[in-house]
Amino acid sequence: MLPQEIIRKKRDGRSLTGAEIGAIVRGIADGSLSEGQVAAFAMAVFFRDMALEERVAFTLSLARSGVTLDWSDLGLPGPVIDKHSSGGVGDKVSLMLAPIVAACGGFVPMISGRGLGHTGGTLDKLASITGYETQPDVATFRKVVREVGCAIIGQTDELAPADRRLYGVRDVTATVESIPLIVGSILGKKMAAGLGGLVMDVKCGSGAFCHSEAMGRDLARSIVTVANRAGLPTVALVTDMDRVLGSTVGNALEMAEAVAYLKGEGTRDPRLHEVVMALAGEMLALSGLAPSVAAGRARADAALNDGRATEKFARMISALDGPGDFVDDADRYLARAPVEKPCLAERGGYIAGMDAREVGLAVVTLGGGRSHADDAIDPSVGLTRVIEVGVTVRPGDTLCIVHAASETDADEAVTALHAAIHIADTPPCEKPVVMGRVVQ
Repeated sequence: MLPQEIIRKKRDGRSLTGAEIGAIVRGIADGSLSEGQVAAFAMAVFFRDMALEERVAFTLSLARSGVTLDWSDLGLPGPVIDKHSSGGVGDKVSLMLAPIVAACGGFVPMISGRGLGHTGGTLDKLASITGYETQPDVATFRKVVREVGCAIIGQTDELAPADRRLYGVRDVTATVESIPLIVGSILGKKMAAGLGGLVMDVKCGSGAFCHSEAMGRDLARSIVTVANRAGLPTVALVTDMDRVLGSTVGNALEMAEAVAYLKGEGTRDPRLHEVVMALAGEMLALSGLAPSVAAGRARADAALNDGRATEKFARMISALDGPGDFVDDADRYLARAPVEKPCLAERGGYIAGMDAREVGLAVVTLGGGRSHADDAIDPSVGLTRVIEVGVTVRPGDTLCIVHAASETDADEAVTALHAAIHIADTPPCEKPVVMGRVVQ
C-alpha cells in the first residue's frame, strides 16, 4: 500500500481499514514514511477525524509498534495501574500521585511525555533533576517498578516507537488538538506498558487542549470507550484547566512544589490537592486496592500524611540514578534562574480569571518549553507564587514571580502575564476543579 494513497483517502474524508492504519503506523515506526508524510497524515486526521473502529485500530497499532510489557512473570503482589493527564499548565500531579498509589500497594509503570505546545511535560520536570534517567532500558524500568512500586520514565526506543515519532511531529505542526491523535497517543503508550487499569485526567479550559467542557467530556468518553474496547479498563475524570494548577509553572519550579507537597511543607494548594486525591481514589478503587473511591481517597491521604509516599518518591529518584538525598535537599540539585522579577497588579479589583494558555506560552517564551521538536529547555525558568483566581488585589500587589535567564526575558514575560491575568471589579463565579466522571 502506498502511504500517499492512504493519506489521500483520509484527506478526502474516507475511513481507513485496520490494514491501512497498520501500514501507516509501521511506516512511522521504521522510518519509511518521511517527515512530510507523517505530518500530512496527522493533518488529515486533524481535519477529517477517525471513526471508533479506526481509533481502536490506530491505538492498537501504536501499542504494537514496539515491545509490549508483561508484568505477570514478576509475581507482583499488587495490581499494575496508571494515570495519564491530557495536559495542562502547572500540572505536576503525576509526580505526587505515582508514589502515593505505590505506597498503597499499587505498581505504577508511568510512561510520560515531553511538553506539548503551551503545556508542560512530566518528563521535562523530571529531567530537571541532576542525574535522573528519564529513558532507562526496559529491564531497568521493570526492576524499579518491582522494587520501588513506581517509575516515571519517557518513551524508550522499544515502547510504542511510532507514537514517540508522531508525538514530536504533532508538537510542531499544529496538530496537537486532535481527539483521535490524542487518544491513540495516550492509550498506545499505556497499552504498551501492560497495564491492568488506567485513570485519565482530561483537562478542559483555556490552558488545555480541550478548550470547552463539552470537548473535554467528548475526549473522556472517547478514551474510555476506545480503551475498554481494546481491553484496558479505564475511568476518566474531567478537570478544570482555566487557571494554573498549583502555584508554579516551569520544570524545576514545579518539581520543587511537588517535593514540598509530598513533605507537607507549607499549605498544599487546595485545587491541586483535590485533583491528586480524586485521581488516587479512582486508581485505588479501579485496581481493587480499595472497596470504593471514597475509601481509596482515605487510604491515599493516610499514605501522604504519614510519609510513606515521600519515601516511595525518594526511592524512585535514587533508583533511576537521581540524587539519593534529593527529597532532603532538592534546591541543591534544581537549577535556579539568575533573574527573579515580580509581576505586579496594575489596578485593584478581583482576580477574575486567567488565560492559562497564554501563561503557558509565556513560560515557553522564557525557554521553559519548545517551539521546535529538538529545542533544548531551560529547566530553571518559569513562575512561582501564581495568584489564585478570586483573590482581591490592590495596585502593586504581586501576581506572580517571573524566573528568567535575563532582564529582557523577564520584562517580556511580565507584559504577557499582565494580558493573561484578568482583574475585574466583581468576583468570579467559583467552579469545582473536578467537573465530571466518565465510566463505560
